[in-house]
Amino acid sequence: MSTSQIFLMTSTFLACGVEMVEALTIVLATGITRGWRSAMLGVAAALGALAVIVVLLGPAMARVPIGTMQIVVGSLMLVFGLQWLRKAILRSAGRKALHDEDKIFAAEQQIARQHMPDTKQPIDWYGFTLTFKGVFLEGLEVAFIVVTFGAAQQRIDLAAYGALAALIIVLAAGVLIHKPLSRVPENSLKYVVGLLLTSFGTFWTAEGIGVEWPGTDLALVVLLGFYAILATLIVRQMRATPKGVAV
Repeated sequence: MSTSQIFLMTSTFLACGVEMVEALTIVLATGITRGWRSAMLGVAAALGALAVIVVLLGPAMARVPIGTMQIVVGSLMLVFGLQWLRKAILRSAGRKALHDEDKIFAAEQQIARQHMPDTKQPIDWYGFTLTFKGVFLEGLEVAFIVVTFGAAQQRIDLAAYGALAALIIVLAAGVLIHKPLSRVPENSLKYVVGLLLTSFGTFWTAEGIGVEWPGTDLALVVLLGFYAILATLIVRQMRATPKGVAV
């Protein structure tokens, strides 16, 4: 397996894992608060809708010329990667509050309690809607990651394997601990994902416009190291600068 393929699976696995943790938090909060039947029906409906979208979107993406795909996907990865990396840097430097799954879980439970279920109805439509919306929106991001990342390298199968591995691990953890995955260092995950997406985005965008990287796939390792060092230096500089002072 080449370096770029390893990067592809790792990026997909981590990026999808973050989205799945957020979806699981919504499902657990709704299921515990309002009942599991409607919550799981909402999950099933969302997965069905996502399956239809992937079936329609996948073949269309595969027909796009590889150079065009690399430019488009590479640019999107740069945008997402730099956005995730920026937030992770701010959190690491103490300039932004850490992402707290326990607080999000409590907030989702509060939302779920706002309209208590009608026991006379066979389905709690409010709980159904909460889980459908949460799983569909997070799942849409997962589907976008898998289809675009995979199509850009013409290896949707590898991207799908990375997403499947993330799904299995997140679901297993959710079943075992039956609570939000608050122990998962989400900021660290987003930090790594931001670095990977930014490196991949730079690599693919440049390839799409005709740049030939020295060392081919090994250039990804150099790009990752460069962005990691740069991000570390930015975090140290921000920590050393008093809050309120421009960095």
